[in-house]
Amino acid sequence: MSAHQQVTWRDRLRYRFENTLSKGPIAIIGWLALISAAIVIVAAVTLTALGVGTDPSDPASHLDIIEGGWQSLMRTLDAGNLAGDEGWPLRIPMLLVTVGGIFIVSMLIGTITSGLESRLEEMRKGRSRVIEKNHTLILGWSSKVFSIIGELIIANENQKNPRIVILADRDKVEMEDDIRAKFPDTKNTRVICRSGDPLDLDDLAVVDPHAARSIIVLAPETDKPDIHVIKSVLAVTNNPDRREGAYHIVAEIREDRNLEAAALVGGDEAVFIQGDDLIARVTAQTCRQSGLSVVYTELLDFDGAEIYFTDAAPLAGRTFRQALVAFEDSALIGLMRADGEVLINPPMTTRVASGDQLIAISEDDDTLVLSGKAAPEPDLSAVTHRDKAEARPERTLILGYNGKTEAVIRELDNYVAPGSEVIVICRGEGARDSLQTLSKRLVRQRLRAADGDITSRGILDAVKVTEFDHIIVMSYTHLPIQEADAQTLICLLHLRNIAEAADKDLSIVSEMMDLRNRALAQVARADDFIVSDKLVSLMLSQLSENKHLDRVFRQLFSAEGSEVYIRPITDYVKPGVPVDFYTLIEAAAQRGETAIGYRQIEFSGDPTKGFGVKVNPNKAEKIVFDQSDRIIVLAED
Repeated sequence: MSAHQQVTWRDRLRYRFENTLSKGPIAIIGWLALISAAIVIVAAVTLTALGVGTDPSDPASHLDIIEGGWQSLMRTLDAGNLAGDEGWPLRIPMLLVTVGGIFIVSMLIGTITSGLESRLEEMRKGRSRVIEKNHTLILGWSSKVFSIIGELIIANENQKNPRIVILADRDKVEMEDDIRAKFPDTKNTRVICRSGDPLDLDDLAVVDPHAARSIIVLAPETDKPDIHVIKSVLAVTNNPDRREGAYHIVAEIREDRNLEAAALVGGDEAVFIQGDDLIARVTAQTCRQSGLSVVYTELLDFDGAEIYFTDAAPLAGRTFRQALVAFEDSALIGLMRADGEVLINPPMTTRVASGDQLIAISEDDDTLVLSGKAAPEPDLSAVTHRDKAEARPERTLILGYNGKTEAVIRELDNYVAPGSEVIVICRGEGARDSLQTLSKRLVRQRLRAADGDITSRGILDAVKVTEFDHIIVMSYTHLPIQEADAQTLICLLHLRNIAEAADKDLSIVSEMMDLRNRALAQVARADDFIVSDKLVSLMLSQLSENKHLDRVFRQLFSAEGSEVYIRPITDYVKPGVPVDFYTLIEAAAQRGETAIGYRQIEFSGDPTKGFGVKVNPNKAEKIVFDQSDRIIVLAED
């Protein structure tokens, strides 16, 4: 070995010293303690050897080794003790001890302060393990997280010590500050945040997914979010420390093509929501029925009536028609068989079996109770038997374009009568080519597309918006959220002005990106608003409480089976006659339909009264309907 490569004793000493320092503040404190002990021992030996005493005139005050060590230690810790020393033989060594003590104590204080700051910073980052059970775990962070937290807070009001735990790749304090700004009062729910990557098994262990009651996986607002979601689900279901029982996972998928891969990863333990497809279905249904978005919001949020399940054994043997009037404060909508099959608005002669679950709309799970008394007889004299109007071709105008527009058009094709027409006015690269390709696959509609600015009054006048049966305003999602909503608002204001000038009500459905802009949009008096993030958030929240709701929602939002319809009240009962909801149930049952509510048109512009929509009304309460009012039913078509 050459000379410059030889390892000296100094190199070894320095190397070992640095290795001990790498162990953190404890090692530094240990070294300081050793140095202090060395100073004290040297000082004690020196004082004893020199025969120095605390009083130079008194030989009996000479210090022994123990007393010398104690005096040295006191001056190491407190420089003020030096002032009481007498005689230079004592002062000089004690001065040296005190100066050394000043450096040592200063370093000790600095080391302790630095160590505490480091520890507090580590705690601030949210790395400590969450010790909770039966909590709701949210993996990831997006704009939907606030709506989800708000819904879960309401849902947890009747629960004991509910907890929401969030794991996201964000600063813990920032998450807590954002949540506190949105929810100054979380009532009885405690929200716990931790910083970490949901894909990292070590970070995931911090929030203990194996003890969670349900897990919500949010799609991040980045490129290829579905890959992140699928990996997050995989990190839970294939975790080496996974629990024996099944997980309850609800996850958001952005693109339909990734659903199959997600299903393979999640199996029976995960339910996946394809947000764009959900919004497209709701938009297509809502544009044809004014007020339908209010009904869906009522069913999906926890503030009001929601869908619950209860044991059907007490009604076993009865027909579905008889079971409809068994609850005074809840609206029965279907059955879930023992094998998991869900029947929404089944044939009225369907028998309830003891192993079934009743599916009903109720204010809360503890209000879903049998009335315990015989239902009053319906007023058959008030029931009308008008035939349903024959479907006619419809004209739909779509203003704006995004990734959901084509799905909305395809969904509309399932509902409209043959010979219908849809016209799209938009600006977007490749939009017209995509729409032209889509037009070849439509069965009941003719599709035309034109390039135009939806905020231009001239274009709206030229297209003659008052001649369309339905108008849908789609957001330009490629733009920043506020800019996209601003274009929607301008378009709605022009439509309102055109409607007032023509003295005609327009059926308008508008898509909003930010929930806060809905209040501004109501100035334009549009019939319905579809807030994309809010709708998906509500669905995720509901499914996190009960995964069986997925089968219910799939039927309600599908063109197959029974869906929600808002129809003229005059087709069911006579206007101007006081009737209770039992009578409406009977009128709908005679048509093979299930009544779940009504809409009073006089309140259609009043948000404080739910825009006139009442879902799950008290059945015994009588009401006089106007001929323009509507009934809300579940029906095949």
